[in-house]
Amino acid sequence: MTTWAKPRSGFGYFFHGLQLAFSPGIRRFVLLPLLANVILVGGALWYLFSHLDGWINSMLGQLPEFLSWLSYVLWPLLVITIIGTFSYFFSTLANFIAAPFNGLLAEKVEVYLIGEAINEDGLMAVVKDVPRIMAREWRKLVYILPKAIGLFILLLIPALGQTLGPILWFVFSAWILAVQYCDYPFDNHKVPFNTMRAELKSHQGKAYSFGAVVSLFTAIPILNLFVMPIAICGATSMWVNEFKSNI
Repeated sequence: MTTWAKPRSGFGYFFHGLQLAFSPGIRRFVLLPLLANVILVGGALWYLFSHLDGWINSMLGQLPEFLSWLSYVLWPLLVITIIGTFSYFFSTLANFIAAPFNGLLAEKVEVYLIGEAINEDGLMAVVKDVPRIMAREWRKLVYILPKAIGLFILLLIPALGQTLGPILWFVFSAWILAVQYCDYPFDNHKVPFNTMRAELKSHQGKAYSFGAVVSLFTAIPILNLFVMPIAICGATSMWVNEFKSNI
């Protein structure tokens, strides 16, 4: 085990992921997840910024007259929420498409940290595992989508959606992004999805803080193009130090 393998805060694991992503032997496995994220999230952001102003004005126009003064406070909150929602949705899509390569990256990071092989190596091993990996991604979507749809509907409710909605969406995003990225190393060891969620709940402070910083960077244009591989590396570091010995 390298000296880099040690317990950290949730925030610390994200920034450790940044270090790991640029480590020798890891960089080449970062390229495909990074490419998927750049294409999908980059395209989504181009579309978003060409329509953002009109969407914001439309949502603020739903406020009752006596709350119109809130528009100055709500405008930046709605911008952050819409950008975060778009980035989150297309990041989820990119994760789904790149899942086999995300799992491979998580595996290589774990090998780098502990110095032991954990699965059969080689491209054919990845190809053979694709059906199981995609089934796992579908399981995550089934868990995430009903909650995301409910929160999206809340955002459309006048006054309530514009005030409470952004806060709840950020908390939701923090948890879901922790689930999304921490699941890759868990899945590499065939740990059931519900067991993975229970483990994260037993370390809620680290899970939420890790997810919160991922959510924050996911909402920042340009930087969000690079979040996926960094988050996978950081989540794998968290797996090694916080969860692996419990499974």
